[in-house]
Amino acid sequence: MTTARPGKSRHNRALPLVLLSAGLVVMAAPFVWMGLASFKTAPELSASPPVWIPTEWTLENFSELLDKLDMPLYFLNSVIVATLVTVGNLLFCSMLGYALAKLNFAGRSQIFALVLGALMVPGNLMLLPLFVLMSRMQLLDTHAGLVLPFAAGAFGVFLMRQFMLSVPDEMLEAARIDGAGEWFIFWRIVMPLVKPALATLAILTFLQSWNNFVWPLIATNDPDKYTLPVALATFATDPNQADGSNGVLMAGSFLVVLPVLLVFAVLQRYFTQGFATAGLK
Repeated sequence: MTTARPGKSRHNRALPLVLLSAGLVVMAAPFVWMGLASFKTAPELSASPPVWIPTEWTLENFSELLDKLDMPLYFLNSVIVATLVTVGNLLFCSMLGYALAKLNFAGRSQIFALVLGALMVPGNLMLLPLFVLMSRMQLLDTHAGLVLPFAAGAFGVFLMRQFMLSVPDEMLEAARIDGAGEWFIFWRIVMPLVKPALATLAILTFLQSWNNFVWPLIATNDPDKYTLPVALATFATDPNQADGSNGVLMAGSFLVVLPVLLVFAVLQRYFTQGFATAGLK
């Protein structure tokens, strides 16, 4: 019987740690730079070599951003759209996932195959049909037109079905024998057991909806309905406003990223638990 040498064991543990730390630095560096640049003065933003830590912290970029853009309105639009899309996915994807996982009905396998097929369709292919549909329903330039096309997604249905398969059938049968209906079983038994999956779906859906740029750009012509990414991109491409406003653009980008970081910080425990549970299946 051979035993590993202590020096070799420490080396084997240190190498993954070094690689992961290097990857973390590479991924986090742009976000750290963006956050610090939001508080820099114009000379420090254009300094060569670059200055990482501001020597003179200022809120002038945020003040100028609020003067040039109606940030409260755009922020509210993004919050409304992202929240409604997230709630819609949590509700509808959970309901369909429960039906596909725990209910026996004709066509269940075909519906699940359709869900898997939808996962393979690139999202950009759906932009034109969605635009025509929303136009005929007269929902362009409305919050409903931004929410309804994404109120439920194939990935969310697949994710919730896979998690709900792990709920013991015996528990549900016992509830049915006691006289519980399917609605009661769904809300009071199944949903509390899949909280990690719900948190995972909430984070991914909110992130995707908050950062969604192409569809809001296509579906809105009224500036009062712009979301934050569209408003900031419109500002950045306007030479009459954005010329020499790198600090303002950094401040705007920082405000776009901040809510996503806050949502992840609140739900990250369930998010991590969800992926850990998925790995055990």
